[in-house]
Amino acid sequence: MGRILTAGLHGSGYLKNATIPACLIAGQDGPAVQDPGDLIAADLEIADGKLVRILPAGTPAGLHGVFDLDGGLVLPTLVDLHTHLDKGHIWPRKANPDGTFQGALQAVGDDRTANWTAQDLRARMEFALKSAYAHGTSAIRTHLDSLPPQDAVTWPLFEEIRDEWAGRIDLQGVCLFGIDRLMEDGRSYLECIADRVATAGGVLGAVTYMVPGLDRLLEAVFRAAMERGLDVDFHVDETLDPAAVSLRHIAETAIRTGFQGRIVCGHCCSLSVHDEAEAAKTLDLVARAGIAIVSLPMCNMYLQDRQAGRTPRRRGVTLLHEMRARGIPVAVASDNTRDPFYAYGDLDLVEVYTQATRILHLDHPIADWIGTVTGVPADIMNVPHGRLRPGAPADLVLFRARDWNELLSRPCGPREVVRAGYSIDSTLPDYRELDPLMQQRQV
Repeated sequence: MGRILTAGLHGSGYLKNATIPACLIAGQDGPAVQDPGDLIAADLEIADGKLVRILPAGTPAGLHGVFDLDGGLVLPTLVDLHTHLDKGHIWPRKANPDGTFQGALQAVGDDRTANWTAQDLRARMEFALKSAYAHGTSAIRTHLDSLPPQDAVTWPLFEEIRDEWAGRIDLQGVCLFGIDRLMEDGRSYLECIADRVATAGGVLGAVTYMVPGLDRLLEAVFRAAMERGLDVDFHVDETLDPAAVSLRHIAETAIRTGFQGRIVCGHCCSLSVHDEAEAAKTLDLVARAGIAIVSLPMCNMYLQDRQAGRTPRRRGVTLLHEMRARGIPVAVASDNTRDPFYAYGDLDLVEVYTQATRILHLDHPIADWIGTVTGVPADIMNVPHGRLRPGAPADLVLFRARDWNELLSRPCGPREVVRAGYSIDSTLPDYRELDPLMQQRQV
């Protein structure tokens, strides 16, 4: 992806003439700023793998080697709040036949039954993690398909991989099942999967939609989480059906139960087709319940409003501007990667942020929307990433781009990733590594 520092950084150095977002500076150190949306000129001192100080540009360097960034943008490493590592990279052997949501469900179900052994999952998940690491991501939350018998394969493997990747990418796992599953032998399954998640230190999750007795089912999930001290993370209203209002039910249930853990709701697409008054009522409840929202703009544009031979009319993304105006924490994330739910992607949050800016109009002004892939998801995940924090490990992403317009116009431009003060090898894994897993290739 291009070397910014010709010889690379090796634990210590002085990065002069950097451009950094004021909104991502943590703590009291650093230049004075007028607006959190400002980009400011600064020098960064790195010693023994840590970001020691953020100084005004032009401050005389100390004893460390000096690297002139020539105005290049510097970000903290990135945080991906919503992914599906277990589904990733199955497209060559199991494509979506028509690009629809139902086509994706069927294709993934078929592939899971036929192929998702521990060996297959490990190879694909590690490929995805190598890609994310090279792009500059340091924390990922992944949803994991958790219906029996798959849960008994996936969760122990996830715990192994999480331990192996510690120090490179902090991983969190969320169980994933359709909430209608609880209408059958709900209590026994919910107890079992909640115990598995608690043992693994994960997050309790489900896909919610308008099914009979939804409030009762949601309360059961919240109660199971409360009994085990778990946070919750739901897939919500991933449809353009205006009758889908499960987000409102989640907010009401959270308030009614007095839930104190963190709540994340992803997608929430149907809000975009609700009338303004109804959407406002829902968003007021979401704010009151303390729910954070993650939008998945690339995947939702791929799936939503798709009909053969017809140009799509709707973006299928949720109301981030209206949410943030109410103080609701909002993030954007990768979601699926090269699988039937999204045929493309590479777990590159710079691409995600760029596409989100264009799709959701996160511009004019750009302001501090970069927080949607840095500090906000880091806070939601409770991980120490996503900000430029003096005294913390020097985990940085360096760009030749000098401002937001240059970065957003050329997101694939030169980029260098620094972890704990050391430039890493940012070579992306070759898709040929996955060829042994692909039983048939589809275009």
